[in-house]
Amino acid sequence: MTAPLTPPQQPPNDPAWPPPPPSHQGPAGDPITGAEVVQGLVVTAASAIAGAVLGVLWVWLAPSVQLISDGKGVYLRDSEGEAAIGADGTFVLLALAFGAVAGLVVFLARRKGGVPLVLGLAAGGVLGSLLAWWLGTKLGPTADVIAHAKAVGPEVVFDAPLKLQMGAAAMLAWPLAAMVVHLLLTGVLGPRDPEPGPWDTSKR
Repeated sequence: MTAPLTPPQQPPNDPAWPPPPPSHQGPAGDPITGAEVVQGLVVTAASAIAGAVLGVLWVWLAPSVQLISDGKGVYLRDSEGEAAIGADGTFVLLALAFGAVAGLVVFLARRKGGVPLVLGLAAGGVLGSLLAWWLGTKLGPTADVIAHAKAVGPEVVFDAPLKLQMGAAAMLAWPLAAMVVHLLLTGVLGPRDPEPGPWDTSKR
């Protein structure tokens, strides 16, 4: 004689049995919505526009590289000076500060985070750095050094155009700082996923 295949105690014939599993999704499991994509685009645009401020500050704060002409050629007034490195350092420090502020502002405005916001911080940081680089070179001394030397005359000191010796690396300072700050704040102060229930077998 075989034992019955059904459990000895079977729940009553209730259409609501068994109860449905609780429907919950943490921030990481939520699908990307159109609103989040729009927010990411807004972050990108705002960061790019902020690059204009970075460019103006770079022109204002970067040390000047001084040149001098003898009527035949143009030379560095101080061949051992570190002003050229200082211009790069000023740009990188400003870009790091702008990126950190961008990451903080985005976190405070949208604590839940999301992939579009992170991508917006990265893309906006690169665009903002490129705009700052372009604007700084336009607002600074002219790039036509020969014409500038002829205009001021021989033995007259004038400023060299702004340049970035480490252009590619400087372009990454802003987006890296923004993403690192946003990631740290989200990890420490961001919302937590709900505790897994009895129906949540994906985390067991």
